[in-house]
This record gives sequence, C-alpha cells and structure tokens, in this order.
Amino acid sequence: MLAITGQQQLYAQAASDTTKVTDTTAPALPKIDSASHQLCIGIDLVRPAENFFTSDRQGYEFEADYYLKHELYLVAEGGWGSSNVTYTDLRYSTTNSFYRFGFNKILLPRENWNDWGGMFMGLRLAAAPIRRSPASYTVIDSLWGSSGGAISAKDLTSVWAEITGGVRVELYKGIMAGWNIRGKFLLNTKQLQDLAPLYIAGYGRGDKNAVFDFDFYISYAIRWKREFGSGK
Repeated sequence: MLAITGQQQLYAQAASDTTKVTDTTAPALPKIDSASHQLCIGIDLVRPAENFFTSDRQGYEFEADYYLKHELYLVAEGGWGSSNVTYTDLRYSTTNSFYRFGFNKILLPRENWNDWGGMFMGLRLAAAPIRRSPASYTVIDSLWGSSGGAISAKDLTSVWAEITGGVRVELYKGIMAGWNIRGKFLLNTKQLQDLAPLYIAGYGRGDKNAVFDFDFYISYAIRWKREFGSGK
C-alpha cells in the first residue's frame, strides 16, 4: 500500500509540473489584418465608349464601395446623361442625374487578407430625377393635311431596383478592374407612360419596364490597417 501511495504521489507531482508549464505559456498574439479597411473609387468605361458611337444619347457613371465586414461591401453609384429625340414627327430632349445605393457580397471567402478580388453578387435601389424639354410634334394626314403642336416641359422621376453580379481583380497595387452584369426593373412605370425618355442615364431605355446592362470599371483602392478586435 505504501508503494502504491508513493507512485500516486509521483504521478500527482508530474501532473502539477505539467500544469505549471502550460500556465506559463505566453498568450497568442492577435491576428493582424494588413489592410482591413478599403475604399474603392472608380469610373465605368462602357459609357464613354457608347458616347463615342451614338449621337442621340450621352452618359457617365461612377462608383464607390467600402469594405464593411464578412466580405460585404457597401456601394454608392451615380452619374448623369442626356438624350435627344429627333424624329420627323417628334422632337424633344431629356437630361437626368441618377443615384444608386446597395451592397455587394463576395461569394467565395478569400484565403489571403491581401487578396481583394473575387466574384460577387449585389442588390441596388436607384432613383433618377429627369427633366424633359418641351416637345414639338407633327401629325401627318394625307387626307386632312399635316398639323403640329407642342407638349409642355415636365419633371419626372424614375425609380428602379437592380440585381447585379460580376468579377473584380487587382491589376497592380490598388488598381482594380472588374465587370458586372445588371438586371434593372422599373418600379414606377406610370411616371413614364406619357412621352417616356428615349434614354435614362443609369437605367437605359425609358420605354422598357426591364432592361439588362453591362459595366466595366477601372478603380483605385485606398487601404489602411487595423487590428482585429481593436475597434479602429
């Protein structure tokens, strides 16, 4: 019995020494995210290309997104444009600005915190205040002859929702490039039933309740460091 008790004491002493070694182990250092803040500002290159090849409409688009957390980005987009209708029997013009707000979600989590590219999907809610000029029209009738008239200028508002998806990659040290496809769905169709704009910058054809669009952005990313859990 004494021998057994002595062995038990030796086991207890060894366990105590092991606990002391474990307790004196230095705590793990916090993980550092080398660039956990990112603000990205860019311009769409598709609109200037369209402006070059079309004479009846003009448009410009810009975007900015901020990395929030968990691969979620808050997005703000905007721009302006104009269109001209110069038919034989109808003439008028429109100008508008537009604003889009929403988010993008990266679909696949990144393996490296320095990798800011990826495939994403997103949602947007957009609005565009529109100014339509006075419109002149001509009614051509082979029996009674032609007659003309005018429609007064009017202020309109277009509201739509978007579903978007695309890819963005980093070309070189903060220079980003990416494309996205958009499905746009007009929410206030009655506003545009009376002499709809030929083109609404940010949306597309004003006489369509749903359109699909494509953007190609070049952006510059501004980044700054933060430690996880620091709240900074």
